[in-house]
Amino acid sequence: MIRRFFLANEPESGCAVLQGDEAHHLVRVLRAQIGDSVELFSGTGRRWMGRVTSLSRSEIVIAIESEPIEQPQPAVHVTLAVALPKGDRQKWLVEKLTELGVAELIPLEVDRGVAIPTDSARARLMRTVIESCKQCGRDRVMTISPSMSPSLLIAAQQDTLLWLASPDAATTPVSAPDSSPGKTRVLGVIGPEGGLTESELSLFLQAGFLGVSLGPHILRIETAAIAMAVKCLLPR
Repeated sequence: MIRRFFLANEPESGCAVLQGDEAHHLVRVLRAQIGDSVELFSGTGRRWMGRVTSLSRSEIVIAIESEPIEQPQPAVHVTLAVALPKGDRQKWLVEKLTELGVAELIPLEVDRGVAIPTDSARARLMRTVIESCKQCGRDRVMTISPSMSPSLLIAAQQDTLLWLASPDAATTPVSAPDSSPGKTRVLGVIGPEGGLTESELSLFLQAGFLGVSLGPHILRIETAAIAMAVKCLLPR
């Protein structure tokens, strides 16, 4: 099995350099040797095949042996704004959304939310994104953006299909003929397990969000996020 590693910087002059966690994993965990083959990806949709030429504790030099392979852009750019759960549930959610192909995750700041990640917490979650990309073969990393309030989130949207999942939202079939007039960007909003407040719900609906059903049962946040991601990614 070819080992995959994340490149913080794309190769230059036919060489790539692994440092930090990736170098440590290759040297200390996988016991790499000179001449070993590796696959590298930059997180921007490109990957290369290479061979280890130099090893040290902090740095690995890899000779690039192929032209870059470009992973096609997904047909739909999916952003999820989620009132994140606490603890390890965040990590699991990030892992699964990465595997599914979500382009961006925005932590949603709402009155009944229970967790807003700090900058250091977002950095840890980005490490989960990278590890998930390595495992599932994805070459474009999912972005984890700074948190946003509903008003800021709404103001940032342009030419985007807007969907809202909430037990309090009126439901409309997502297959409605006028629900996706050729738009290739979709924003799905997942409220907290305590539900959006009346003012938050009204703000989203007045901004043109379409309330969608994720099934007959009340879902935990990470389950709802996965269900919403699948709805957003399916052809319409």
